[in-house]
Amino acid sequence: METSLLQQQKISAETIASRIISVKELVQTELDMYEVSKDVETGEHYLHYAYMHRDFTNTGEPESFHYLLPIDSDDVLGLIFGEQGYAYPEHWQKSFLRNGPEGFYIWFDPSHEAQQTEDDAIAQDLLNKLRVFRENGNVDPEAVRKLLEELDETRNKKE
Repeated sequence: METSLLQQQKISAETIASRIISVKELVQTELDMYEVSKDVETGEHYLHYAYMHRDFTNTGEPESFHYLLPIDSDDVLGLIFGEQGYAYPEHWQKSFLRNGPEGFYIWFDPSHEAQQTEDDAIAQDLLNKLRVFRENGNVDPEAVRKLLEELDETRNKKE
């Protein structure tokens, strides 16, 4: 039995092409496609999302990108019978394979982006509080204490 794609870090496009087959197309438009796919070597299932992009700042030639989200057997049935959502990015909350221009697929963990977005929002909130404090021009000890308490409260919400 072949090694699971789940245990590999960098997977060639040729390997993906030789091992992944379509089980059921879910939707196809002019620009994107979703299907349930299967690794013929291991029997593992994936939700396959492909989309076309044209970079008009460059050549304008169409490029296609492919994402493979590992799914379990309950999800396979839910997707095939239309009982489960699958749209990217809403339903892609765990690590998935995505291809790149070098001809390889690598794992991408979307939780890092969600964490970055949350961190950015907290940083912006802190900066706004500091800006308001400076604009008020009140630097007496009570005002500073109140600002520090607000900043601590914001930081504690994060933890």
